[in-house]
Amino acid sequence: MTTNPPIPAPAAVHPLAQFAAQLQWQQVPAAVQRRTEDLWVDWFGSVLAGCRARPVASITRFARSQGPDSGPSELIGHAGASTSPMMAALANAAASHVAEQDDVHNGSVFHPAAVVFPPALAVAQSIGASGAQLMAACVAGYEVGIRVGEFLGRSHYRIFHTTATAGTLAAAAAVGRLLELTPAQMQHAFGSAGTQSAGLWEFLRTAADSKQLHTAHAAAAGLMAAYLARDGFTGAQDIFTGPQGLAAGMSQDADPARLTDGLGTRWATAETSFKWHASCRHTHPAADALLQVMQAHGLRPQDLAQVTCRVHQGALDVLGPVVAPATVHQSKFSMGTVLALAARHGHAGLTEFDAEFLSPETVALREKVRMVLDDEVDAAYPRRWIGKVEVRTTDGRTLAGRVDEPKGDPGNTLSREEITAKALRLAEYGGAVPAPQAEAAVQRLWQVAQWPRVPALLPG
Repeated sequence: MTTNPPIPAPAAVHPLAQFAAQLQWQQVPAAVQRRTEDLWVDWFGSVLAGCRARPVASITRFARSQGPDSGPSELIGHAGASTSPMMAALANAAASHVAEQDDVHNGSVFHPAAVVFPPALAVAQSIGASGAQLMAACVAGYEVGIRVGEFLGRSHYRIFHTTATAGTLAAAAAVGRLLELTPAQMQHAFGSAGTQSAGLWEFLRTAADSKQLHTAHAAAAGLMAAYLARDGFTGAQDIFTGPQGLAAGMSQDADPARLTDGLGTRWATAETSFKWHASCRHTHPAADALLQVMQAHGLRPQDLAQVTCRVHQGALDVLGPVVAPATVHQSKFSMGTVLALAARHGHAGLTEFDAEFLSPETVALREKVRMVLDDEVDAAYPRRWIGKVEVRTTDGRTLAGRVDEPKGDPGNTLSREEITAKALRLAEYGGAVPAPQAEAAVQRLWQVAQWPRVPALLPG
């Protein structure tokens, strides 16, 4: 009989792996704990809004075909259905991102909730973790994913969907914390997660379903990386800055200092923003600035002759290819469509997109919107997402609007009442569970840190 050789220890454990492996809930400042709970409830609404969407249904059917018919981990919104942790993470992560209402961290241009909460919840339910252990793991996932996104930089985001790439490491960090990986094991998990990082923006040009696959894969691959590391599986020891690592393959402006910036003192989790409009976050600053102008001057949609959005380069890179959106999801990446719906309804919400994204009135307004690069906005991005618009009215006036913090940003955040209302609105939109069940679940979710054991969020 042969025995496996001992697992080689890393020459030096990266501080980010050390942090993620050792974080405890009681070490997280109280304000950051409360913010994490806010993000948790906000995420739950997005899952319920998206769990029955067509592309999510495909991924969920695949997950159920590959996993057991019942298992320890919940398939949210599917009447008590459950499966293995990996398959539950896959399906729930796909559901988390389709409604375009999940959270976003500005500086990393990264959506943490969609790739952190699904794998962490699935594993917590599987191993009998407490709510505090779950929340600590999620903070570890947020902190790692955000820092990896910042490290990869603006050049990365031009081609790669950061939520898919950095998200794989975020998922590994969250699951690794729950599995109580050692710092050395966590570093191996990062190596295995990083080598699986993937997700390209090309899908937007043809309205493909890939964005849901991005979050599904990141959550499942990160989960697998953590479990493999616990079993002795080794990963690249310098996945971040090695000669053939993430920076070399995926970035032209990677900044390794961002990986440890203020680690343990600067809580990036608390910097995360909520999404108010049901669209790509790049559209929100301009939408809020347009609404500001319309409210200040009493304008109606028919008063708009032309709207010029002064934007950062990232908005041009992502939104620019979407000229004539063919699906509801693609229209959420159309600056003209988002501003048209906001102008007509005061908010670009899920029901407005579904009913009006191709209506003659929306299309007519869409064609009046254009984007131009603005030096100030571009220089501030991604740390700050400034909204600037110039509006030419049908009576010949030229009006300007500016928003320095779009609604949902930390300086213009949502209250707990607004978060609860948003989650319930999203649950109603998704139609997967009765309103009383959703209301009861949301009230329980606010108490997550007190749970002795993480149960099903929607008991069957």
